[in-house]
This record gives sequence, structure tokens and C-alpha cells, in this order.
Amino acid sequence: MRDLDVLILGGGAAGLMCAIEAGRRGRKVLVIDHAAKPAEKIRISGGGRCNFTNLNCAPANFLSRNPRFCVSALKRYTQHDFLALVEKHRIAWHEKTLGQLFCDDSARDIIRMLLSELEAVGGTLQLETEIKAVEKPDERFSVSTSRGPLWASSLVVATGGPSIPKMGATGFGYDLARRFGLNVIPPRAALVPLTFSDANKDLCSRLAGVSVDAIVSFQKTRFREGLLFTHRGLSGPSILQISSYWEEGKPVSVNLAPQTDVFETLRAARQQSPKQDLKTALGALLPNRLVDELANAFQLKGRLADQSDKVLRRAAEQLNNWQLTPVGTEGYRTAEVTLGGVDTKDLSSRTMESSKVPGLYFIGETVDVTGHLGGFNFQWAWSSGHAAGQVV
Repeated sequence: MRDLDVLILGGGAAGLMCAIEAGRRGRKVLVIDHAAKPAEKIRISGGGRCNFTNLNCAPANFLSRNPRFCVSALKRYTQHDFLALVEKHRIAWHEKTLGQLFCDDSARDIIRMLLSELEAVGGTLQLETEIKAVEKPDERFSVSTSRGPLWASSLVVATGGPSIPKMGATGFGYDLARRFGLNVIPPRAALVPLTFSDANKDLCSRLAGVSVDAIVSFQKTRFREGLLFTHRGLSGPSILQISSYWEEGKPVSVNLAPQTDVFETLRAARQQSPKQDLKTALGALLPNRLVDELANAFQLKGRLADQSDKVLRRAAEQLNNWQLTPVGTEGYRTAEVTLGGVDTKDLSSRTMESSKVPGLYFIGETVDVTGHLGGFNFQWAWSSGHAAGQVV
């Protein structure tokens, strides 16, 4: 297969979905990838069980310079469409929380499903293939690879972003886009733990392993999910979510007791049990390790009877509205996805085709569309891959 209808660069979620759809239309399709195994990000996702979509998927769950860009693809291939494919292959699944769907057994079930569908439509996957050069000397694309030259009428870039480089992830797709004259929104790590310095880093390190339900906010955006203290800072779903919105040099707000008005609770405790220690009262709201560290850090000590409203308000502010300024993130090493990417202004929202280079398509994480944590990024891969597969 040296002369192709469709050549897809990247054998991950978006690339395989695009190949399946193109193959269904009778197109001669080849998917190439530099890795030794296909879809490694699928394999490791969701703790090895793949959070393959979300029942509540909607455009509001995605970030982009153009928030409306994702609407068309998501509407034409929905979470319910992908779930129907999963059920067709009799893959057992369950809903975890907040609409997140996981395989009961293994993420490998999703990979096997995609490869089976690809084989059924006559598509081919070629691994361990390095791309050396991409040109468009005429109406077709010429791609030089470590396994020889390839020619194709349509070229689909599904190489993802640089998140999790140990999996072989790179910014290749962005470089290719720039080479063909497309704009690239500067990428950065997203869905990633936040890091701190000095006292806050030391505090987090001492609390490493402690997790709580929390509301984490940045400006007008907020998420209520789990928060985890780490040796370098903060992680957990609520932190990963807010990291996509956080701006360098600005604080995030953490509510460690989201179901409690801490000030009113402490006032009531002071009236009912004035001899009780302030730290003991806080122990009814938070894990003891956390209370011990916060009490030391914020000078919260003494009997309730001896605490003025001002002191109780200060304690409550630290628990209900703790202001923390990260120094950064853990970066691409642990980021689940990449924010930014190929500018949607240069792409068709219906087909994913470049407006500047006919026959050139960008899908999945390569595009400036980034989902929330919880299966949304996989749904974007399915939907954008399907959109391109319908027309390539």
C-alpha cells in the first residue's frame, strides 16, 4: 500500500476512529505510528480501564479559543454513538461518577474493538514507522518514512500533543501544521498537578497521601471533586480540572469543607462546648493529619471559649477559602492532555480539513480543543476522528 486514498499519522484513539470511518466508505486507508504498540494512551487511561466517554458530554466541557468549534463534531457523533459501538462488541462497562464510563475489565478491550473494526473495513495499521518528511508536490501528499515512501490524496494528522513524553508523545503535529502555514495556539500541560514552593510545598509534602472532597476555584470556574496532597503540591481530580484554567502567578481558592460553613459551625460549637479545643472542633470536619498541620500553619489553637469571632472567621477563611498561588505545574511529564494546538480558525469544524491546504486534516488532541477530566477528551477523539473519516 504505497499509493493511498488516506494516510493517517498516529495510531491512537482519533487516528483509529478516522481510519475506521474512512474504510467504511471504501477508501484505501493506512495508519502509521512510530510506537511498537497501538493506542498506548488508551491502554494506560483510567487506571487501565479506560474512561472511554462521559454520559454528560457537551460543548461546555471543552476549552478552546473558539468554544463553538467542537459543537458540530460532538453533535454528529455522540457519546451514545460510541457506547453503542462498545455494546456491539459486548464490552462490559460501568458508570463510575459524574457520568464517567469505564470498562469493567481492561482498556485493552477498547483497543481490540478498534483494531477489529479497522480490520473489518480493510484498513491497515503499520507500527514502528518513523516519519522523515512530509511534502505536497502536487495534488497528493508525499510522506517519506523509515519503511519507504508513501503517497496519499488525504493526509490526517492524529499525532496528539506532547503530554506524557515517556509514551513517545511529541509536538510533531504542531511542527507539521506550522510548516504548512497553519497557526498553532501555544501549547501547555493541562489536567496536571499544581506545584508550590517554600512553606506551602513543605506543608503539602508533610500531608502527602491525604485526600479530601474539595471545591477548587480559579476566578469564575470551580470544580468539586477529590483533592490529593503530594510531595510537590496538590493533585486529585479537582486540581487537575482547575489546572486547565489556572494562569501563572495567580492564586487558586480551595474550600476544604465544601458542605460546611466553618465559621457558623465553630460558633455553634463554642456555645455548646466552650471548653473544647479549637483543633478538636476542626477534627470533626477534616482528617486529623490535615487538622494538625493546618492548626500549626495557621496558629489555630486554644479552647473555643477563648476564641473571638475574629479568630473563628480567620480559621474559617483558611478552610473555606484557602488562597494558594502555585509556582507551576508538573508539566508534560504527568499531564493527561495538552491545552492549545492547531488553531481552529484554520480548520473546518465540519470536516477538520485545513482551509489553507486542501486534503490536510487535523484531529484529536492536536487541535485546540481540550476536554475536562472524565472521558471528554476521548469523546473528542471519537467525534473529531469520525468527522474527518466521513470526508477524507
